[in-house]
Amino acid sequence: MLRLLTVHAHPDDESSKGAATVARYVDEGVRAVLICCTGGEEGDILNPAADVPGVRERLAEVRRAELERAAAIIGYHEVLWLGYRDSGYPEAPDAQEGAAEAPELPAGSFGAAPLEQATERLVAILRAERPHVLIIYPDDQQGYRHPDHLRVHDVGQAAYEAAGDPQAFPAAGPPWRPPKLYYSLWSKARMLAIHAAFGELGLESPYEQWWFDRDWQDHRITTRIAVAKWYDRRCDALLAHATQVDPDSPFWFGLPRDVAAAAYPWEDYILAHSDVATELPEDDLFAGLRGPGAAAEGLGG
Repeated sequence: MLRLLTVHAHPDDESSKGAATVARYVDEGVRAVLICCTGGEEGDILNPAADVPGVRERLAEVRRAELERAAAIIGYHEVLWLGYRDSGYPEAPDAQEGAAEAPELPAGSFGAAPLEQATERLVAILRAERPHVLIIYPDDQQGYRHPDHLRVHDVGQAAYEAAGDPQAFPAAGPPWRPPKLYYSLWSKARMLAIHAAFGELGLESPYEQWWFDRDWQDHRITTRIAVAKWYDRRCDALLAHATQVDPDSPFWFGLPRDVAAAAYPWEDYILAHSDVATELPEDDLFAGLRGPGAAAEGLGG
């Protein structure tokens, strides 16, 4: 059985980034495992209907339950937690630029955790699960400076590089490096297509100009996965995050589902490393892994 492992910063990230891709591969028989690095304790309650007494005080518990529901909708076979607290999003401009004056991150948070400690935790999971494909966040996150999102890349990259090295973290299990490493991202092409679809229906687009002025990474995209048939699963998974996603939000649900799915029927990825031969551009995360014997144990070790 082919195996896929995704690493996300907070509950809800697994639904907004690549959910339809995972749903597709699960339906094709791939084992999918989700790693959530934090509990999302510092998140805002973005759905007015969910902002009721008692929720804020139990937000970590509530968001954990939301994630479990969303993961079941997507089809993940297992959800694992890296065990860190949400770092929160620094508000000061100098903090967002990573300046020395940045506020100190909360104790026990993902952003404050020693890199080696967090890397070893993820290495142990990679060696136990032995995925053929690992998906993390990109090195360039298009101006988004949340410490936990930046940390997903740093820890994910370090764990990928260490997991196949028998000298690195020997107590974390026998070495195994996933044969393929991908970065997930939102593309400008997708934003433009959705923006245009609003206009075609005579609706006001939720995308303001600053969205299009970001430092996009479309030129790095190597892999585009067709996911229109699984778009409903992505939407339903988002709705499972009742504290984080307003069902009336035009950003998420301003278009009819069939229109949104048809406007941009793909999810985009950057192939960061591959130990198997593959031709670019790809339309399959498992390209190079499907031939006879290609997915044999030890391929990435």
